[in-house]
Amino acid sequence: MELENTINNNMEIEKEQNKFLNSTIGKAINAGIDIGLRAILPDLIENQIIDIKDALIENGLKGAIDSAVENAINFGKSVTGIFTGEFQNMSQVETAIGNGGILDTISNVVENVLDKAYENGKINYTVNNLIRKGKDVILNNVSNNIKNELDYQSNSIEKLNKYIDNWKDYYNQKDFSGMEKEYNKMKIQIKNILPIENTIKEVRKVENLHLLIKNNGKNFDVTDSELKLAENLS
Repeated sequence: MELENTINNNMEIEKEQNKFLNSTIGKAINAGIDIGLRAILPDLIENQIIDIKDALIENGLKGAIDSAVENAINFGKSVTGIFTGEFQNMSQVETAIGNGGILDTISNVVENVLDKAYENGKINYTVNNLIRKGKDVILNNVSNNIKNELDYQSNSIEKLNKYIDNWKDYYNQKDFSGMEKEYNKMKIQIKNILPIENTIKEVRKVENLHLLIKNNGKNFDVTDSELKLAENLS
């Protein structure tokens, strides 16, 4: 099914959500650290900043960030009462991330990685000291990046839901051209969003009905049993 290229019908939603969040939040944190380092070390050229970031990665930064994100998500779920493992909406995601202590964890990560990099001679005393003193700058950028990513996801899901509603309106009007236009928008939009179960079910329902009518020569005269089957497959 065309809209299911990135989301398999038999997938485990929780695993897909965790994988998506680990990737997107991890990237947001990494970008925040990069921006923070440039602000803290304005006198260094780009290659020197890259060398410092590489030194931090060599001393465990990437793995520590991955672990921090995963632990924050799991802890955030537990304290917000999400016992099913799945996020049902973006509000739950935002609450879990906010309550997961991710900034405190990243603060500890930065300090621990700096200790290792300094002890291993990968960064000097001056750089170590400057980054420690400017740690809040890094954390502020990390926080802003995470918020921006969550806002982007909320807006993207809102757009997708709008396309679904538009498709349904065209469906009720038996306007296949309009349906196709909204369907194509959905195909693009769904590739970059967090898989929220209720939204995915709606997408599947739309897709099944859309392809049923398309394969029927764009003829809306289909049987009730075919319609029910298409809806139930979602």
